Amino acid sequence: MFVLIGGGGRTGTQLAILLVAQHHEVHLIEHRRDVLTRLHRELPTEVIYEGYPTDLLMLEQAGIAQAQVVAACTNSDADNLTMCYVARTRYHVPRTLARINNPRNAWLFDHKFHVDAAFNQAEIMASLIQEEMPPGVMMTLLKLNRGNFSLVEEKISAGAPAIGQAIQNLALPHNCVIAAIIRDEQMVVPRGQTVFQVGDEILAVVDHPGAEQLAKLLSPAGKAA
Repeated sequence: MFVLIGGGGRTGTQLAILLVAQHHEVHLIEHRRDVLTRLHRELPTEVIYEGYPTDLLMLEQAGIAQAQVVAACTNSDADNLTMCYVARTRYHVPRTLARINNPRNAWLFDHKFHVDAAFNQAEIMASLIQEEMPPGVMMTLLKLNRGNFSLVEEKISAGAPAIGQAIQNLALPHNCVIAAIIRDEQMVVPRGQTVFQVGDEILAVVDHPGAEQLAKLLSPAGKAA
């Protein structure tokens, strides 16, 4: 899959690192000199394009016309909305994702600006505060594709079938992608050889039937959420 990312802040960078590790084609556009210096230490040079993510010439140089997904991750809501709008209306990109910086602007991130899915950090943090997650309970962080898929989080508890198993050997649901693992307050990029441990916080993109199957793998037998 070819993904074009606008913005090289921590959100855009981590997204690029994860996608590159999963062997997707990724191009990331960033203009800030200090950020570019960091990006060249963390990403392959061929991934990085120097310029403004809303500049049409820059977008075309980065290959937006061939992109299957555009992820607008800049620190400007106006730029993120513009990027999604242009991606769909001018270049007919099939899928657009956007980061919401100011929660007051969340109402703008919908079909009007051709945003298919928006990431609202404040909303996610509020849900985490309101609903402290014990081990063995799966939490939905974000709905995707009009609710057909979800970004879910679950902490692996003792006795779960997944413990000690590598991702490549685990019978994951068909429509399930492990996006990240949080272990000892550090992010682990999931690979086929990565082995699940007690207390790992798993972030996954999955459909509804797959979420039920995933919960059974991450919870003690008979106690899946």
